[in-house]
Amino acid sequence: MAADTASTPFFTEDNLTALEARYEAQKLAFGALAFQSARCLRKFGLLALVSKAGKAGIDLASLQAQASISAYGVRVLMEASLGIGLCTLNEGQYRLTKTGIFVMRDAMTIANFDFNHDVNYQGFFHLDEAIETGTPAGLKELGNWATIYEGLSSLPQQVRDSWLAFDHYYSDGSFGLVMKKVFAKPVARLLDVGGNTGKWARACVEHDEKVQVTLADLPQQIALAGAEMKTHPGASRVSFYPVNVLAAETTFPNGFDVVWMSQFLDCFSDAEIISILKKVAAAAGEHTRIFIMETFWDRQEYEAAAFCLQQTSLYFTCLANGNSQMYHSEVFSKCIDAAGLEIVDQTDGVGVSHTLLECRVKQ
Repeated sequence: MAADTASTPFFTEDNLTALEARYEAQKLAFGALAFQSARCLRKFGLLALVSKAGKAGIDLASLQAQASISAYGVRVLMEASLGIGLCTLNEGQYRLTKTGIFVMRDAMTIANFDFNHDVNYQGFFHLDEAIETGTPAGLKELGNWATIYEGLSSLPQQVRDSWLAFDHYYSDGSFGLVMKKVFAKPVARLLDVGGNTGKWARACVEHDEKVQVTLADLPQQIALAGAEMKTHPGASRVSFYPVNVLAAETTFPNGFDVVWMSQFLDCFSDAEIISILKKVAAAAGEHTRIFIMETFWDRQEYEAAAFCLQQTSLYFTCLANGNSQMYHSEVFSKCIDAAGLEIVDQTDGVGVSHTLLECRVKQ
């Protein structure tokens, strides 16, 4: 069947007054400063202190007395909290807003904050260079690699932790939701292409006591996944296939019932996606089911999700590889078609923001 390419209902109208639009423009102009002030309000515990005070609120002097930073630091951060909508101030009492609660406690918001600060922030100074050259120009702030994937195992610990927390937040909650669909038919052998740290492979051998999983990825990632898998009860049923999927000579082994790719193909350009999928198609049999799980910005239920995905695209532009993104589903479906595959089933709304595509070689 053809992919349903119904467009998102968001981003179709401009309903702001001129005054409102100018204010929104100032939020962008000071966005970098607002981001860092919000991060520091959480880091230094000021949001927690205001939250603890509850509806009664807390005055500046009390905050300064309890905080671990200088009185001056408390004052400027708390004043900044008003303009960015994290606190209100009435009759001298600061109170936390709903937005402030999300910044302080929400797992998704915290994962996004840490990812953008630890991984992206310094590199994004080079976004214009990345756009002009088609290379991840900001990556030099983290290390000397052609792509971030080559350096994941060598990233500074805090950077790597934030990268993995961001990656896993969006994928882990989806695995259990799609497992029954993947295993709806008997699966003796499963090829996990772009297996990263091996979380999907581990989930599969835990779900099915007989399935054999082959994890294919760059040698550096294979080393990480192998280390994670060593002590797992299902380790004997997981094998590894080190491979550079972009190399012209690359082929995939055949004989698999299922080929699985999750949050993998968004790491490549349109042309590279087609090339990889052609290699998958060449290794697939007539009855091989090919599952692709991705986050398409036009398939989101909520505008906030679409916004986050559109901005995350620029991480790929500036740091990851210089040429990929979080795709519009129509662009992606054209790549599938060009590779000689067809979509037979599509499930939106999986987990936080995923779409699951089931494909097969064109009949």
